[in-house]
Amino acid sequence: MRTSSCFGILLAGGLARRMGGGDKALRELGGTSLLARAIAAFWPQCEGLVLSANGDPERFAGFDLPIVADDVPGFMGPLAGILAGLDWIAAHRPDVASAISVPADTPFLPGDLAARLMDARAKDNALIACARSGGRTHQAVAVWPVSMRFDLRHALVVENIRKVEAFLQNYSRAIVEWPTLPYDPFFNANDPSDLAAAEAILARCDNRLA
Repeated sequence: MRTSSCFGILLAGGLARRMGGGDKALRELGGTSLLARAIAAFWPQCEGLVLSANGDPERFAGFDLPIVADDVPGFMGPLAGILAGLDWIAAHRPDVASAISVPADTPFLPGDLAARLMDARAKDNALIACARSGGRTHQAVAVWPVSMRFDLRHALVVENIRKVEAFLQNYSRAIVEWPTLPYDPFFNANDPSDLAAAEAILARCDNRLA
């Protein structure tokens, strides 16, 4: 379901230390990259997608997405990637007021992600809406007002706030719960054992995930 009032931000700017370095999002699952799986699930739900990634953008050239790097130095984590995405949306799609961020290494994103997050934020009259599953809130899977980029830049540059939770605690937030059966839709691959677990999920499920 496409949610016309939002744009997607795919976060691929991490250092992937637990994966042994390199690009987690380019690791393959069932013969398809994690990033390609995230794009396939997320693209139909948004007006478009922007990829937040540092380093040489050419390695992502085959995905035909705008690519933005952090402009806040020091590898400040997902908040810096979200800021880069919000700045790009403000500059290139000023008609879009909201963005939804997701990590690029989440291959099983639900098809109702954007719709449910946007609806919950409106219903609760909140600034932010975050996904939750299995007792864990996924702060990087969230709806953001594009206008929040000014507060976010101040938090990063002036206050040195790096953790998403530390930033969000100052704002009203709706939480949307997803079931974890037959699998957690926000499963993300942080190390090689996670990739093995994801392969097991694919083996258990039907060809809709393949």
